[in-house]
Amino acid sequence: MPTPLAAEMLRYTKQADDLSDSTAVLNALDEITWSLARVHVLGGGLLPRKFGTTESLCVGKTVFLHKSVPKGWWEDRMELSKQSPPPGDIAARLAMAPFTFSDLMKLLEPIGIDRWAMELNLKYGIRDSLGCPIAGRWIFAYWSPKLISLEASEKSLLFLGAAFATKRLQQLAPPCVERIGKGAYLTPRELAVLRSLSLGRRVADIGKDLALGEETVRSHIKKAQAKLGVATPIHAVAQAVRLQLIP
Repeated sequence: MPTPLAAEMLRYTKQADDLSDSTAVLNALDEITWSLARVHVLGGGLLPRKFGTTESLCVGKTVFLHKSVPKGWWEDRMELSKQSPPPGDIAARLAMAPFTFSDLMKLLEPIGIDRWAMELNLKYGIRDSLGCPIAGRWIFAYWSPKLISLEASEKSLLFLGAAFATKRLQQLAPPCVERIGKGAYLTPRELAVLRSLSLGRRVADIGKDLALGEETVRSHIKKAQAKLGVATPIHAVAQAVRLQLIP
């Protein structure tokens, strides 16, 4: 017999793709994790293309926070991360499995200014967190007012929920021009068209979605191909994903 956490998490994986917005995605998962594992959902974020930068981190576009996150925490984190990158973000680029913040601190043994992330969390009542690296591009996290002490099987189930939540957040995320940086400049409309192509939408469907004529959609695709230096729409989508111009 599956545990209650396993049963509820499997149910979540089946319904995640039907949730209409990021708030619903995070709320549905938090209801499960808080009642059965005593951890809150913190949220998910698309890692910046360039390590150590924060320009592309935008709540509602590349970062999605749950309502349980203490007010003021994110704003302070953004300001302090300009001094040195958060250790959790470093681990997310390297790790292949979930990790707790408390274990990460024991491993790194930070001193001085490098302790800012731990001190910030304690200031806001975040005693511990569980980071889930997703495909080397996203980090999804849970948080708790107490030290997280979970069995490996429970962490695996939370990781499963994080993966499906991230998948849905990626589908819902709008194009983010700020992620382009100094690379090929694609307009918001060109990014939106490529984003729709990446989701399997046809030209006619994209035209209806964006209130554009089919020839205009094709024109945006051609312009994006030229800017990205590729010959086909499929290659344009692949290149945009590789450059992290679209989720």
